[in-house]
Amino acid sequence: MKDTRIFYNGQIFTSNPMMPYANAMVVREGRVTWIGIGEKKDLEEELVSHSIDLQGRRVLPGFIDAHLHPLYLANASKQIACTPPIVYSIQDLVLEIRKRQESQSTGEWIESWGYDEGKLTEKRAPTRVDLDRATTDAPVIVTRTCGHIIAVNSLALKLAGIDKDTQDPPGGNIDKDSNGEPTGILRESARDLIHAILPEQSIEESAISLAELSPKLSVHGITSITDLLARKEPVDYLDMYNEAREKGLKQRTVLYYNWDDIKEQPSLSKQKTNREKAVHIGGVKVFSDGSVSGQTAWVNPPFVGGKENYGIPTTSETDLLAAAEGAKQNNIQLVVHAMGEQAIDLIVDTFYNKKGWLKDAPSIRIEHAAMPTKKAIKRAAETGIAFVPQPIFLFAEIESYLQNLGTIRTKQAYPVQTMLNAGIKVAFSSDAPATAWADPVNPFIGIQAAVTRIAYDGTDTGQDEKVDVSTAITLYTRAAQEITRIPDVGQLAPGFHADFIVLDQDILHMKPEDIGQVQVEETYISGELVHQKEIVKQ
Repeated sequence: MKDTRIFYNGQIFTSNPMMPYANAMVVREGRVTWIGIGEKKDLEEELVSHSIDLQGRRVLPGFIDAHLHPLYLANASKQIACTPPIVYSIQDLVLEIRKRQESQSTGEWIESWGYDEGKLTEKRAPTRVDLDRATTDAPVIVTRTCGHIIAVNSLALKLAGIDKDTQDPPGGNIDKDSNGEPTGILRESARDLIHAILPEQSIEESAISLAELSPKLSVHGITSITDLLARKEPVDYLDMYNEAREKGLKQRTVLYYNWDDIKEQPSLSKQKTNREKAVHIGGVKVFSDGSVSGQTAWVNPPFVGGKENYGIPTTSETDLLAAAEGAKQNNIQLVVHAMGEQAIDLIVDTFYNKKGWLKDAPSIRIEHAAMPTKKAIKRAAETGIAFVPQPIFLFAEIESYLQNLGTIRTKQAYPVQTMLNAGIKVAFSSDAPATAWADPVNPFIGIQAAVTRIAYDGTDTGQDEKVDVSTAITLYTRAAQEITRIPDVGQLAPGFHADFIVLDQDILHMKPEDIGQVQVEETYISGELVHQKEIVKQ
């Protein structure tokens, strides 16, 4: 007898526009074979292996995080968290680095993740002088929450060969003081000077980290993931993720390779891009600017402040066209990081009125799309370019947005409702760990942020751009599938994988400002239970 299961007595939101609601479904060999309104006694007329009572709870399709950095997220959890409730100031960070050094070998790198000037008491980034107070005997690297800026101590600068005579690399900045000496702050591509000398993890070590991350993703109902900065060298991420699958990674995974890693040999085998594989290559990635919170996004008008800072452009029309040709050659997507107005305009204008090469999805995705102009939105819609924003950014990083953009421009950022009204395909995501929040991958925080447009501290982030709850869920499920192209996920319908989650509260009938408190009681991937919340007995 084939493995057949009946799930009944639920409140199922399917994300299928043809049948958005149901109370029961039949799952056979990991796929939904029937879903609709039915009674257990009627459904049991066919042979079943198990009958599962959903007990009237809310059921959703499993979440798809369309823009994520799983390996960074896994590694960040092992680094010093430069965020509340551990770090509130640079002095706190100094003390944490000293503690870490006591538990490590002499000369071993000390890594920290997640500082945000807006949340630090000093309202500035740590410099080499600050980090030298922590230690001069071990190299230190502290990564900003956005991932686009790092701060290092003097020993790290020395090991990388960075001094007052070192020139800025293309697309990057080495901050220097009034005497021309490096401050220890490196922006955009200048980070690579340090990254190049960091100790390399083996494939096995990274695969174990990803396997250990998998249940943490399942806790949040995330059943499909992406890696938006997959590398070819020194470790091929496709090999790494396949090994992670063998070690326990459950989530279906799409990899987007850094274009610079493969542009010399852009041809990829069909085996590697086969979307039926649990791990496959789905696109190539290019960066066109940096981050809003780090003031490296390529903006216009400039950032708020005394000097005219328009951010850092990091690509060109020529590079974009070359990357697009490489993506077309492999029948995969071109994904481009762009936050500022000028960065988004460059992409949209480069591809405006050019026909896409994919038939089943957008050929081009703009990641983040923080501040698109009205013209860019119109042209993107006409050209079929998708946008992948992160609602958690305004929610968690409100201090930096207000400081860098001002109130009006902050409220206009990430104009999701305007994007949807224009006909642009949109998917939600987290970009974890690249945001200043203790639990950055939590989809319910993103959904709350999108439906309330209220930051964690109560600041209004733009009521005109909020969406309703069912739309927010859809952008994390079916719409995310339409953009990531993972086959047969994102909705609960006959023929689709039985990837779904059972919630402890009815997300469709609760106060929007409480959605971030929703917890997943059960997560299923292909009909198999991969997470069950532990019930605490009173």
